[in-house]
Amino acid sequence: MSKADKIILAGDLGTTSTKVLAVSQQGQVLGSHSIGYPLYTPKPGYAEQDPDEILEAFQTAAAAVIRQGGWQAEDILCVTFSSANHSLIVLDENGKPLTPSITWADQRSAPQVKRLVESGEGITIYSRTGTPIHPMSPLVKMMWLKEEQPEIFAAGKQFIGIKEYVFYKLFGTAVMDYSIASATGMFNLEKLAWDEEVVAMLGISLDQLPPLAPSTGILTGLNIDAAIRMGLSENTPFVLGAQDGVLANLGIGAIEDGVAAVTIGTSSAVRTCVSKPQFDIDGRLFCYALTEGHWLIGGPSNNGAIAAQWTAERLFPGKPMEEVLPLAAEIPAGSDGLLFLPLLSGERAPFWDAEAKGVMFGLTLAHNEKHMLRAAMEGVMFQIAAICSLMKEKGTELQQIRASGGFARSPIWCQMMADILGVPVQIPEVVESSGLGAAQLGLFAMNNCEGPLYRWDSEQGGAVYEPDQNNHTKYEQLLPIYLNIYSSLKTSMGEITAWQHAQSAQGM
Repeated sequence: MSKADKIILAGDLGTTSTKVLAVSQQGQVLGSHSIGYPLYTPKPGYAEQDPDEILEAFQTAAAAVIRQGGWQAEDILCVTFSSANHSLIVLDENGKPLTPSITWADQRSAPQVKRLVESGEGITIYSRTGTPIHPMSPLVKMMWLKEEQPEIFAAGKQFIGIKEYVFYKLFGTAVMDYSIASATGMFNLEKLAWDEEVVAMLGISLDQLPPLAPSTGILTGLNIDAAIRMGLSENTPFVLGAQDGVLANLGIGAIEDGVAAVTIGTSSAVRTCVSKPQFDIDGRLFCYALTEGHWLIGGPSNNGAIAAQWTAERLFPGKPMEEVLPLAAEIPAGSDGLLFLPLLSGERAPFWDAEAKGVMFGLTLAHNEKHMLRAAMEGVMFQIAAICSLMKEKGTELQQIRASGGFARSPIWCQMMADILGVPVQIPEVVESSGLGAAQLGLFAMNNCEGPLYRWDSEQGGAVYEPDQNNHTKYEQLLPIYLNIYSSLKTSMGEITAWQHAQSAQGM
């Protein structure tokens, strides 16, 4: 097989599963294999994974893809990675995990977040690191560990994430790419190095954090046992890769000015590309690295399709979502004045409030279950619109949305997004956006970072939803009311959270 015909393996380490794609250098997905694993929630606020289950899933999936395709080790150009953000694993001096992988969804560090925010120290840290202060961040996870499990913190030889754990097991080094590092809350975006002030605040040394490298960095010297098991060579290049969010943008070509990627699955996110780091004065937007000259700003929401699913399951029990969602089309835009804040899992952007709660507002005797369903769907989109408004404040005028995730299969939701945002929404014919982004990044790295970063015109042939201007006018009127509901109830949300926690503690 000539070099031009060699295959790229793209591993996508996700929250609920790991998938490995085999991708040609022309962008065709030639094979894939996915393996799921549980998210452990043993107590309220906990959200953990077994790092060895994820390592096992990657190796098994990679071996399966290679075997199914009938490829040999010499047919593989490189292996590259996409990975979920914000995980934390503590290793002891022998490289043994002292903790599970604490995921982005873990909420235990909420008190540390509150302290950083109220003291003003949080916004100062954000202004150097670009990571909003929230329980998702490894920084505050480490603060929690130091205060609540000091014996584990003190025994920690190294603090890493899940992708670094995979590298450690396969290569003996836990190197972290700039993209993953830029989501830790400990990485100085201007210096491209660990932030010394944050490290000093944590009371650790720099060598307790992973060595850093660009996302295009390459590892060789694969563990021989792992190489044999996966059907690879010890010399197969492994490109470090990046976080799944920024690679989703790359996968669908949303790295142009004025184009944003919106991904809505269980949670959701909005991201657009800028040429250098940008910060929001109030710390409401993230800024994450992709490559030199490509940075992503945006915001994630905890409450994506899960909010609509929760509503549908309770209002229309036993009916599948594909039957329920069309019912929302029977209700006019704006749900006749019914607004639903779908903050069922706390919230990240735009509020960054772990104590946020769901609210149904404007309910009258004239409303029915279809109104409630549509209001829930509109609420998810209002969260997206609020994030886009913040990006506009930073000078990013969005002209097009490229959408992916499970919701993109619903014409009702796609039209709703176009109407609320007031810009065309395109659905690229790309299912594996993060995996394809990782494959493109891997090919870019193997070409010595020369030539185009975005190579495959994956937008062709996708559906386009144009905004209905009458509906957009309605939504423009409703969005400020929607946002004011949260502002007015923020204190009460904190009070009811404290009451709920107290009741839970009494029941334990």
